[in-house]
Amino acid sequence: MARRTVLVPPSRVERWFDNFAARHGGFRCRVESGSLEASASDGAACRGRLPFGREYDGAPDVASFAAEADAPVCWGLLLVRKGGFAVARLEGSEIIASKVGQRHVQGRTKAGGQSQQRFARRRANQARVAYEAAGEHAFRLLAGQPLEALVCGGDRQAVHEVLVEPRLVGLVPLRAEPWLDVPDPRRGVLERAAIDGTSAILEVDDPLVG
Repeated sequence: MARRTVLVPPSRVERWFDNFAARHGGFRCRVESGSLEASASDGAACRGRLPFGREYDGAPDVASFAAEADAPVCWGLLLVRKGGFAVARLEGSEIIASKVGQRHVQGRTKAGGQSQQRFARRRANQARVAYEAAGEHAFRLLAGQPLEALVCGGDRQAVHEVLVEPRLVGLVPLRAEPWLDVPDPRRGVLERAAIDGTSAILEVDDPLVG
């Protein structure tokens, strides 16, 4: 089996499963361990999980699963890389408040010796300023808000550096899948992440051919 993960917005879940059935010859569903599991006649399988780490305990059919995936949730989004950050508070996929910022962090150098050490210190200081800015806006937009989940993305170490801020400790237990692998955050990246963060998480096992 070859496993892949796809993020599918709730409004497209039923069509996605229709296509899955067309490719694999129909399927049967069951609810197992908080997920909707579909088994196709050719051996393909799909495990559907709700966004934000919620468990599914509804009827074993795609329509019910899609409806549950579309339930409104108040959540936060934190995207951080060395070159920038995006923070947003959302209701469903609607962005209620947000801030996108860029910070200049120099690239790597091939210089050696003391020059390299000075460069490394300067680069680390620039990154720290970027993380502090992200943390400040995360505190302003997310801390103390009635959030049900926090979805993160970008660079894992950068996100960690932001969330170790003592004022943000209350956000850490809210972290939920999926992790979003995004480039340097810009407005368009934030808008795409708002859709991906509310999407159903479908883990697909395709039968190997050959």
